Amino acid sequence: MNTRVARKKALVYSHVISVSHSEMVNTFKIWTYKEGDIPLMHTGPMKNIYSVEGDFIEEMERKGNPMAANHPDEAHAFFIPISITNIVRFLYTPAERYGYRQRLQAIVEDYIGVISERYPYWNRSNGADHFYVSCHDWGPFVSTGNPKIFENVIRVLCNANSSEGFIPQRDVSMTEINGPFDNIPTVSSGQSPYNRSMLAFFAGGNHGVVRKKLFEYWGNKEDDDIQVYTRLPIDQNYTEFLSQSKYCLCPSGYEVASARVTEAIYVGCIPVTIKSHYVLPYSDVLDWSRFSIQVSVDQIPDLKRILEAISFSKYLEMQKRVMEVQKHFMVNIPAKQFDVLHMILHSVWLRRLNVQLLKS
Repeated sequence: MNTRVARKKALVYSHVISVSHSEMVNTFKIWTYKEGDIPLMHTGPMKNIYSVEGDFIEEMERKGNPMAANHPDEAHAFFIPISITNIVRFLYTPAERYGYRQRLQAIVEDYIGVISERYPYWNRSNGADHFYVSCHDWGPFVSTGNPKIFENVIRVLCNANSSEGFIPQRDVSMTEINGPFDNIPTVSSGQSPYNRSMLAFFAGGNHGVVRKKLFEYWGNKEDDDIQVYTRLPIDQNYTEFLSQSKYCLCPSGYEVASARVTEAIYVGCIPVTIKSHYVLPYSDVLDWSRFSIQVSVDQIPDLKRILEAISFSKYLEMQKRVMEVQKHFMVNIPAKQFDVLHMILHSVWLRRLNVQLLKS
């Protein structure tokens, strides 16, 4: 595809996103259920790797949210404001390790039981216009205990693993974001693409099958082009390493979700996802092949060859697109059009358009 055709497609693509988002902002109304008490409901974590869960709940609970319905009768979708992360944080104990998932499932099922008895909205759609948001690794398992109840519910998950029951046509893949102490992650351009001296970089724990293979082939520190660490030397800065790298490696850990992708995008580094069965966030409207590289686990030994085969002009083109999509991964409270909270809502909006309500 020549540059002119590619640019024309990108402009059309951008226009479609803009029109769809504008329609959502002007039309979409969401009712957040009021039942339940803090800290298990109506609030969530707003720092660490699960922060986007709390950020989203905060936005839905915020007075003045233009998409908040004034009455449930005018709502197009219904938000279940349960924080799976907070339930785990406040109620989980090591002694309950082998029975805790059932307790977690029971809490959510009890909540659904309350709202389905108290209001008509769940029953008229069999839950298809209802959604919950979870960035915790255990978020998907809420629905495994009684799958019939959750058959139609829109699950907004960071742990979007299609081999573990994630259904892209119904569920929403959400970005994992490592929220700092002040809650709003820093976004920058990083080093100029012309001044990035490192081909690829990763630093993180050696856990999970994918990372073990990555460390097996690239963790020996013998290749200066691909630098892989379990822990950086104390005098080195993680963000600076990301900023100096052309490509940032984003392997799965224990689960498919990782904050590495957003960390890369935040500093203008092209993310290289190394995952199996991962459904990329917001892929209804974002073409990840234009600003990221997907590498299969089996291709880990060929990582350097794959990245070096990308021409510098192609790298510059992709890096420019990383900068263009940064806005879709930024956290703002209140939310701003096209930011990450609106991307989540837009994904829910697209799925809600396909829901037919049962006539009473």
